[in-house]
Amino acid sequence: MAQQEAAAEEVKPKKSKKIIILAVVGVLLLSAIGGGAAWYFGQHSGGHDAKPKEEKKVAQDPVFLTLETFTVNLQPDPDEQYLQTDISVQVEDAAQADLIKLHMPSVRSRILILLSSKKSSEVLSVEGKKALTKEIIAQLAEPFVAGEKPQAVKAVFFTSFVIQ
Repeated sequence: MAQQEAAAEEVKPKKSKKIIILAVVGVLLLSAIGGGAAWYFGQHSGGHDAKPKEEKKVAQDPVFLTLETFTVNLQPDPDEQYLQTDISVQVEDAAQADLIKLHMPSVRSRILILLSSKKSSEVLSVEGKKALTKEIIAQLAEPFVAGEKPQAVKAVFFTSFVIQ
């Protein structure tokens, strides 16, 4: 009987070790499956972190170029008047700003010719000023040298606008 009891004691620890090993393997397996599922659904759910870093756009700081004050005679409407304005130009990048600075005499000439062709009644209203900004953008976008690509001018802002 002593031999049977000894054999029974030997069998019990082996069973308990098997149960512990199976439990640990089961927990690890469930953890691996859960982690894999979380990763899979996190990648494919379209969440805010789902896009790779290469696809995220980095906001670029705006680049502004302030031009010297323009003072021009406007077309008679019916009286003679003049316009004095300060203009800031928003460009795509610093390279565009440098290009405009390099060709500043041409830039000023284009804008002066455009402004002096206007009547005060054309530029007094908000709509007139918006139309004028579009015309200035078109003038500045024209290439300085024939055959080159146009300048990337995003916007034109009047920082001062006086008609007398």
